[in-house]
Amino acid sequence: MSAGELLERSLSYTLGSVAGARAVGLGRGTPCAQWNLGELLGHLDDSLDALYEGLTGGRIGLFPHADRVCGFRTRACAVLGAWAAGPPEEVLVGERPLDVRVMAAVGAVEITVHGWDVARACERPRPIPDGLAAELLSVAQCVVGEEDRGGRFARPVAVSPRARAETRLLAFLGRRL
Repeated sequence: MSAGELLERSLSYTLGSVAGARAVGLGRGTPCAQWNLGELLGHLDDSLDALYEGLTGGRIGLFPHADRVCGFRTRACAVLGAWAAGPPEEVLVGERPLDVRVMAAVGAVEITVHGWDVARACERPRPIPDGLAAELLSVAQCVVGEEDRGGRFARPVAVSPRARAETRLLAFLGRRL
């Protein structure tokens, strides 16, 4: 699967998760212990902003924080449009070049897993599709190192190697089902 397809599938999954966020309070807790639902949606918004900036070399305007769901939908469409328009081959992260496909794949991990977090916070069972989860697990295993644990990600949770791809992905990133 191409990085663009992976990004599109992750955005589609997360758009479905975010749709349920309006029905609950933004102060509700999430699987990300340091963030409530409103803060998690803000983080997702920032992630999409970074993807858009990387894909276009520009910036997308900030949306009012009063409607995080609408803001996420608008940014998701902007990101997909920027990808479809033909992103650059690489982006600069600080002063270091990064292949845009790697950026998109890492973004897809972030978006999907936080989409799962949003669905959990909204008490809506929303499994990550097996094919998507398997692809994202292979990306996560390449980019999440031990130095990322404790700050950006929790310690991995032990699960059976025969568990569903979703379970293995979420456990690798420190989440419990």
